[in-house]
Amino acid sequence: MTRRDVIETVVVTGASAGVGRAIAVAFGRRGCKVGLIARGREGLESTMREIIRLGGEALVIEADVGDAEAMMVAADQVEAELGPIDLWVNNAMVTVYGASVDISPEEFHQVTRVSYLGQVHGTLAALRQMRPRNRGAIISIGSALAYRSIPFQAPYCAAKAATRGFIDSLRSELMAEHSAITLTMVHLPAVNTPQFDWARNKFDRKAAPVPPIYQPEAIAAAVIRAAERAPREYWVGASAVKAILGQMLMPPVVDRILARAGVDNETSDEPEAPHRPDNLFDAGRGDPGAHGRFDRLSSTSAFPFNPDLLRAGVAVGAVAAGLALLFAAVRTEHGRQRAPRPLSPPR
Repeated sequence: MTRRDVIETVVVTGASAGVGRAIAVAFGRRGCKVGLIARGREGLESTMREIIRLGGEALVIEADVGDAEAMMVAADQVEAELGPIDLWVNNAMVTVYGASVDISPEEFHQVTRVSYLGQVHGTLAALRQMRPRNRGAIISIGSALAYRSIPFQAPYCAAKAATRGFIDSLRSELMAEHSAITLTMVHLPAVNTPQFDWARNKFDRKAAPVPPIYQPEAIAAAVIRAAERAPREYWVGASAVKAILGQMLMPPVVDRILARAGVDNETSDEPEAPHRPDNLFDAGRGDPGAHGRFDRLSSTSAFPFNPDLLRAGVAVGAVAAGLALLFAAVRTEHGRQRAPRPLSPPR
């Protein structure tokens, strides 16, 4: 794990609202120059004003991460107006709440285009700038759902799992060319963002996050830490850690728990407004801000757990267990060799 002390220019996708906005503002507060990319102009300009008030510098780029060429152009613009990109944060996402059989192929395609291919396009745009310099960092905002899918969000869970596969593959490719560019995934728990009122919802009740819920600023703090320390992954919050470990250790049990929880686990008691607008294909109107409607239920801090520590602990435990078995085998064999021979019976 390395430590990165100087980060001057940052790009954040999905910077108009929610987690992306909180991340952009956090870097602006540190005096960084921040390139802001999203589809919603009003939210982007509001984020820019907040960063400027905090002493940072911001550049608004209205673009769709699902458009690969637009991401290349955006990266060129950031480099021309703000300077060399030190850090690129892929965060933009859309989702659909509903049973898989009720989600159309066009809706599956759009979630994949934004939530998965948007990460690919952003990463490739960043690499085109970073590889000639052989420096820089890319952070992909993932989810515990990249490891443990839940019902009624199949397109989004699949996109997050695909992103993890892409980043793992790319990491090995960069290692093969001895690149100094770092890749980090930050896997999130439930976060209090406007997505639960923006996302397309097939149910007759409003969507809701699965508790415990965390504020976007808690996630932004974890991303700042990831930018400084460049770990392979962070799992943010105890609920993310439990979900990932549960999937690793006993997936059939988790399957049954989620099946029993059903729709109630992801919806509130409030009725959904029929035919309300959503942001699946078009940017939402207005300035949604960083927070959703769950402030009273949300925690302001979330510890970023580095799973490398767990892997190291498992490795040490396995070695210790192996040594213990070897020692026991040696003792047994030594005992056999030293055992007294039985006396021959008298003739």
